[in-house]
Amino acid sequence: MSRGLADAPPSGHRLQPRRHWLRWVITVSVVVVLLVVGVAVGVFARLTGNVKQTDITAEDLGATRPPKVATTAMNLLVVGSDQRDGKNAKYGRVAGERTDTILLVHVSSRRDNAMVISFPRDSLVQLPDCRATGSFPGQRAHIGMINESFNSGGIGCTWKTIESLTRIHIDHFVKVDFTGFKGIVDAVGGVEVCLPEPIDDKKALLRLPAGRQTLDGEKALGYVRARYSLGDGSDIGRIQRQQMFIASMVKKVLNGDTLSNPAKLLSVLDAGTKAVTTDRGLTIGVMKDLATSLQGIDAGKIRFITTPWHYSLTNPGRVEWVQPQARRLFQIVAKDESVEGVKGGQEKVARSKIQVELRNGTWRTGLATQVAAALEQRGYHIAKIGDTARKPQRATTVLYGPNGATRVPTLTKDLLKSRPRELEAARTSRLVLVIGDDWQGLKPLRANDAEALKGFDATHDTCAT
Repeated sequence: MSRGLADAPPSGHRLQPRRHWLRWVITVSVVVVLLVVGVAVGVFARLTGNVKQTDITAEDLGATRPPKVATTAMNLLVVGSDQRDGKNAKYGRVAGERTDTILLVHVSSRRDNAMVISFPRDSLVQLPDCRATGSFPGQRAHIGMINESFNSGGIGCTWKTIESLTRIHIDHFVKVDFTGFKGIVDAVGGVEVCLPEPIDDKKALLRLPAGRQTLDGEKALGYVRARYSLGDGSDIGRIQRQQMFIASMVKKVLNGDTLSNPAKLLSVLDAGTKAVTTDRGLTIGVMKDLATSLQGIDAGKIRFITTPWHYSLTNPGRVEWVQPQARRLFQIVAKDESVEGVKGGQEKVARSKIQVELRNGTWRTGLATQVAAALEQRGYHIAKIGDTARKPQRATTVLYGPNGATRVPTLTKDLLKSRPRELEAARTSRLVLVIGDDWQGLKPLRANDAEALKGFDATHDTCAT
């Protein structure tokens, strides 16, 4: 026993290696924590520094704002700016700043669904008074185009206009310019689209082949800006294309590894914060909390809707909102309800998921354009307008392939007279409406038709049509 005691090392020496190891672990842990905190602070400071902010005062928005009914829901006004100075000058030097895109993004209280509502820029609406501020002259109350408010009173006046028209309380605004949009698209690795035919649009600086392809930021900007070289050349067609593009981008972010890959997420956040101007209340912290709360949301719960509209009979080239459908949509948003339970939609495939190519088989000049406008008002997407190879065509016919069979009942139900004809060799789900000499027009729209309120969700695959 004495030998064992004599050979045993001093008690302090036995604990020294353990203490040394413990001190090393503590030191490394502290360093790691400091590094993580330092990186987090650095990233937060960097993102905060990226965002440009503007003061929006109670005086800008007026004293009769709509109340906040659903207190935990969030409503964001999103506008696309076409300011063309600096890096945007190559798209054409035009003085001032306009907004061709006006969206209202509604995020539900439970953060389990969202709606993106588009307001056609050619909408003829009642505009409110807006005070003069900065370089803006202000706006007097009058009937005018909805995007006049941005030119007259800036984003504050646009905010006030949308609230006065919809009676929806808006919480924040986001403005995105050309350069910022391109940065976001590049950060997510491009966005997939499908083109029914090649595009050569000098005004939009865009040249693309037909078919499925992934667009980088520069090409994506040209694609969402292009108007006259695609579909029927209308602004509504461009809105539909913008909605489908955003849906494709949202689907890519939700289905990919962007949210789980820190490097990719930082890249997207960096590009996104550089791209926007916001009100001072929409801080990086608010954005982070919103993004965190939306993790796991299903793409099928994000819907894209255009305010129900029709072409104006008294002001050619302008559109007016259809009532009571538009009012009903705004009430649903204000009360944080869902459009999924709305009755009165199509029994088959929704109009918003159907692309139609029109061929004029008559000698009546401009008939295909007129029919396209009528179909577009009901939510159909017009892919192309042209003439038949031979005229006249006696009967109005809906041509379809096996992939488009489920879409035929929706279209024929809207036409007064037509006959379907299957082309077994066709591989597209697009429908071709051949207008014949027996054309009688469309059936009157039912007063309770609520199809326009439903739109389409972010799972919609444009490449499948």
